Amino acid sequence: MLTAGTLLGAPAAGAQTAPYPSTPFDVTLGASSVRGTLTWYDRSVGAGGKLRAVDCNRVRFSTYDASGNELGTWSTSTQCKVTYQFRTVIPSDVPGGAASVRICLGDANTALKCEWYNRP
Repeated sequence: MLTAGTLLGAPAAGAQTAPYPSTPFDVTLGASSVRGTLTWYDRSVGAGGKLRAVDCNRVRFSTYDASGNELGTWSTSTQCKVTYQFRTVIPSDVPGGAASVRICLGDANTALKCEWYNRP
């Protein structure tokens, strides 16, 4: 005898939802770099990794919707001659979340190199 759950294709007991998609990132400027992973949530983007500041550097993350509108930002403080670990969540409070993230590595005041990463 089939039950209603079986007929409707209900998930098996203990079934897990698929993990959120992730994207590795790497922005290198001379000997300085920022590397890590972006995790694409429904209304935010997680970012975790390491900033390797050979001189004095900072990194800025910005999330964007599909039309190119900026949704949220986060940046480190200026870090000098260190490896700085970070883990943060950047807001992107729109249905479906961010379509892309722009990561900029620079000195204390200027973004010198930026890379774009699109939602998988």
